[in-house]
Amino acid sequence: MPAEDPFEPLRRQMVAEIAAETGLLASQLGRASLAERVIEVMGRVPRHTFVPAEVQPFAYLNSPLPIGHGKTISQPFIVALMTDLLEVHPDSVVLEIGTGFGYQAAILAELAGRVYSMEIIEAIAAQGKKRLTGLGYKNVTLRVGNGALGWAEHAPYDRIMVTAAPDLIPASLLQQLKPGGRMVLPTGIPDRQQLMLVEKSAQGRISTREILAVRFSELEEPTGLAGRG
Repeated sequence: MPAEDPFEPLRRQMVAEIAAETGLLASQLGRASLAERVIEVMGRVPRHTFVPAEVQPFAYLNSPLPIGHGKTISQPFIVALMTDLLEVHPDSVVLEIGTGFGYQAAILAELAGRVYSMEIIEAIAAQGKKRLTGLGYKNVTLRVGNGALGWAEHAPYDRIMVTAAPDLIPASLLQQLKPGGRMVLPTGIPDRQQLMLVEKSAQGRISTREILAVRFSELEEPTGLAGRG
């Protein structure tokens, strides 16, 4: 018999809390529940692998946690909500800005065909690569670089997720989003940020919708990006 995972009950509790918070915010979110495939992945991916050892006992709290360099791993509810809003398909090519320790990249990799992920802080990127490689994710490609500029080499992308907040949506990311694509990101000045859903029509027309007030690290333009994951 396979060894019992001691974290599995904690993941179930985390998923229950995500569902409860979604229900409480249903009027703001425009939905009372998240997609079943997103919830299933949230209940499977080992979040404790994507945090420093000293905070592993707290890995399944519905809370952001520190990962060093003044950065955090996002709250599980926010990870689940952003993933749900992105509407990733099995053949989607996704760009993630802000790898962090790789948790969000792992969630996306479970749902998408290919994930390209960028992180500005080299030491954090190394940790993300170590953890993703250790879990056998082969459809994630990482790069250290300025995520505010995107990753033109592999554009256009079906989906883009940004896990740090610019004041305005970066034009480079809008350009790299495929017609018919979606982008989810926080925008706005500190303490006045909104989680945004950006859609590009087949004709290239951009529409945006505010989802929820949030608080993320700032996008460090023009020299870099504050990584989260």
